[in-house]
Amino acid sequence: MKFQLEIQQIANTCLFKLIWGKGQQISTMISVPHNLFELYQTWQQAYLSFYQHSLRARVPKPKSDRLTLPQDWHRHLVQAEAQFLSSFHRWLRQAELYEIRAKIASGNSRDAVPITLFITCSEKLARLPWESWELGAEFDSTVIIARSSSNINHYPTAKRTRKPRILAVLGDDTAIDLNSDRQTLNTLSSLAEIEFVTWQAGQPADLIKQQIRQALTEEQGWEILFFAGHSCETTITGGEIAIAPQIALSISEIAADLRTAQANGLQFALFNSCSGLSIANSLIGLGLSQVAVMREPIHNKVAQVFLTQFVRALADYQDVHQALVRARTYLKQQNLTHPSAALIPSLFCHPDTPPYRIEPWGWRRQLTKWLPSRYEAIAVGALCFLSLVPAVENYLLDQRTLVQSIYRDATEQLPTTAAPVTLIHIDEQSLREAEIERPVPMDRRYLASLVDRLVAQDAEVIGIDYLFDRTQPERDPLLAGAIANAVESEQTWFIFGAYKLSDEREVGVTPETKIGDPNWTLQGYVDSLPGYMSLLPRSSDCTQVCPFAYLLATARQIAAEPAAPKPQITSQTNLRRSLTDYVQRQPEVLRQPKHFSGITTIGQYLGQQWWRPIQDFSIPPDLVYDRLSASILLGSPREPNLAQQTVIIGAGGYPEAGLTTGSDNFATPQAIAYWQTRRGLKSDETPFTGAEFLAYMTHHWLQNHFVIPIPQLVALLMVLIISRGIKLHLSNKQFPSRWWLILLTGILTIYGLVVLQLYISASVLLPWLFPSLASLLVFQPQRQRASEKQSRSRIS
Repeated sequence: MKFQLEIQQIANTCLFKLIWGKGQQISTMISVPHNLFELYQTWQQAYLSFYQHSLRARVPKPKSDRLTLPQDWHRHLVQAEAQFLSSFHRWLRQAELYEIRAKIASGNSRDAVPITLFITCSEKLARLPWESWELGAEFDSTVIIARSSSNINHYPTAKRTRKPRILAVLGDDTAIDLNSDRQTLNTLSSLAEIEFVTWQAGQPADLIKQQIRQALTEEQGWEILFFAGHSCETTITGGEIAIAPQIALSISEIAADLRTAQANGLQFALFNSCSGLSIANSLIGLGLSQVAVMREPIHNKVAQVFLTQFVRALADYQDVHQALVRARTYLKQQNLTHPSAALIPSLFCHPDTPPYRIEPWGWRRQLTKWLPSRYEAIAVGALCFLSLVPAVENYLLDQRTLVQSIYRDATEQLPTTAAPVTLIHIDEQSLREAEIERPVPMDRRYLASLVDRLVAQDAEVIGIDYLFDRTQPERDPLLAGAIANAVESEQTWFIFGAYKLSDEREVGVTPETKIGDPNWTLQGYVDSLPGYMSLLPRSSDCTQVCPFAYLLATARQIAAEPAAPKPQITSQTNLRRSLTDYVQRQPEVLRQPKHFSGITTIGQYLGQQWWRPIQDFSIPPDLVYDRLSASILLGSPREPNLAQQTVIIGAGGYPEAGLTTGSDNFATPQAIAYWQTRRGLKSDETPFTGAEFLAYMTHHWLQNHFVIPIPQLVALLMVLIISRGIKLHLSNKQFPSRWWLILLTGILTIYGLVVLQLYISASVLLPWLFPSLASLLVFQPQRQRASEKQSRSRIS
């Protein structure tokens, strides 16, 4: 928020008038301390005595670049400064000014943008260091002070989309060194075009004056005018600058040229020279909107330090007000070496003109527009980091499929096909009825009875989600015989569970058990990350390792094909190889094994699941599989015909299930819990089992249903780029904050509906939460972004 404070001295009284908004104002009268200006003069004398050599004043003292003076001069200056500032600040803290101070401090009660106070005062008061007013400390707010002028004018300035141009006039260097100023300005050469105008020995006065005037009026124009050298105040001519030894140029002489320069694009002038109050007032009166000067004589070394800090801030793309504050703050920190130097610089500007900054040009300009601010970079970095944390990714996936289930249910977009999988659960009730006290390893005789019943009910494809890596000498032959009889008489497909080693080998049926044979049975690995599909190997076939669910689905699809390989007890050929070869020869009938992108493999090495298809729990379980307890299967006279079903026998939630105790039991996914409540499924308290994950994977292979999740990181970066592009497109349009909120709400709502429908229509899962948070960062209100830019440099 901006405030204007007009201060007018009338005899021994000052009138303070604060103006803001649409003409609102408050005013008060307050007496001037009787000794305030005496203390100022005492400080000024001590200041000039300390910095008595190498001043950039119009009439220089004998040459000396040293700041080393007797200690009492330093102490005297420090004491004089402390006494003067104490009286000055005590005056400004008087009760009569409380209402004005409180009103100024309230300017950032609603938004975080630092308050800017523009002070206009009479000539005598203008010499006081108003920039040191500790306005914000009383109310814990940030107030940045600039100066304005009573004779302020402002004329239209040509706006040029080009690399900025700087005209640097280096004047009389008698007793001072201006090479440092030249070198410091040259550090901006990559960001701006810089042209120096300097007097050469023997050059006539008229020629150097003409050279300066011609440079000022160049049609190409300049954005910045810089002067370094000696200068002084004058009452009539608006200040003078020394452009060569014994040659001065008054502001009034070049007034017309300065107006032309302003019309051609001149926006800011910096006079790194002494006593620039009258120069600043003259330039502001001529229409230049921003001028930085030194109100008092300035020592050459101090001027160099100031310019170095100021230029560094410009190179960081800070505006001239931020740069001045940064340089003044640095001088304040160097108070031991350069006492009182921080009180000297001032910025005069038009309150309605944004502070000038060097804008990046070319690719730098475009890149800077797209780069996030520091606040955004920190927040986006945190989101990117969280998007790579597997636990966070799995949690968000769980919540996302829950929302997708609700959307499917509300829009009635459910599959119309019947469940293609029958899941035979050996649960606690089955174990009790079969009097199985130790289900690890599972009783082979019990499994044989299930196989016999399923074969009797015409089951053609049976998957057994148990590992036969341990022998039961007395009972293994019972299961082996049941399987052999089914293969010999019915050509039944059997797929056994296995687990995958790190060297891409499977451990499954132990040959010693004689349960099945690779020539007429199959085995596939059942271990996979819950919620994600098991991946096919990167090789061209499944001969070494292959997912259990994929083999089940493939066997189901070719079971009725006359030319397809069949399980035969007399076969001398590896059945899995025969199956793989057949699938590769019949692409027009059967899909090829689905190999996913190599980035998925890379992601696995990094602990990520990039582009890996998920298990779609937004489909209700009863449309994926029919769940049947093993005890019911064995106890019923005859279940419906299972000829067209894919059957899975697996653990039904008893505590001992899994490679390690309980490892086959999982927390129920949120989407599954939703469907259980909505459709009255699975009323008991058993966990979600590994066999149920396998059932979902088998269903997806059978239906060719693969939902590909777009990685959080990819979606996050895509939304950032799109949002930034929209924001830049709308940057020239002024919208109230509530309209930004309405726009953002609408975008996020539409995006949410689109991603929900894309999941169903295109089998693509686009993240919502992190991309939405990224949009919120980009579309934060303009005032908040402005606050961040201004907060880079504040008065301490």
